[in-house]
Amino acid sequence: MPTAEWSASPFVPHTTSLPALAKASHGCRGCPLWETATQTVFGEGARSSSLLLIGEQPGDQEDGRGHPFVGPAGRVLWSCVDDAGISRDDVYATNAVKHFKHERRGKRRLHKKPTTAEIEACHPWLEAELRAVRPAVVVVLGATAARSLIGRTTGIAANRGKRLVVHGLPTVVTYHPSAVLRADDRAAEIRQALVDDLQLARRWSS
Repeated sequence: MPTAEWSASPFVPHTTSLPALAKASHGCRGCPLWETATQTVFGEGARSSSLLLIGEQPGDQEDGRGHPFVGPAGRVLWSCVDDAGISRDDVYATNAVKHFKHERRGKRRLHKKPTTAEIEACHPWLEAELRAVRPAVVVVLGATAARSLIGRTTGIAANRGKRLVVHGLPTVVTYHPSAVLRADDRAAEIRQALVDDLQLARRWSS
């Protein structure tokens, strides 16, 4: 299939039922990423959630376990959610791309950034999740998630703390928790920025 024809749209059912959407997502063949991933990793959380968090894509552990944000970056994220005073029961967490893109290095599977075509192909799933959850605030974690939701390259540092409105929804742009893991001497600073941005989202959702 040519890149221009990649799209999840034919596989997305016309429903706002999260279980139905999750089930259908496992049959998605909207781009080639499904061929090398173990499984689709769909979003999780209550339909009544006030906050919808969007990351980049599943990692190696998410791909194996079938749940979002259960690897090292996920542990950072949930600790920041706790520190921001947000109940995990009030969070729906998903990714812009639902399959793990990677390259093999011996026995290891290393994360590989999704292309614009792959992000756009998977976007109909994100649109369906937004329709189903109808959150009070969206939190965009990192540049890939920002590209997926906003439709263009968006600088994280330059847009932090701003009240953006995207598709009619108040939106907070912040760092992906994996940035904390990569930051070395700036790890504490970036983690605090993520907590601050989550607290901002909590206040806006009240």
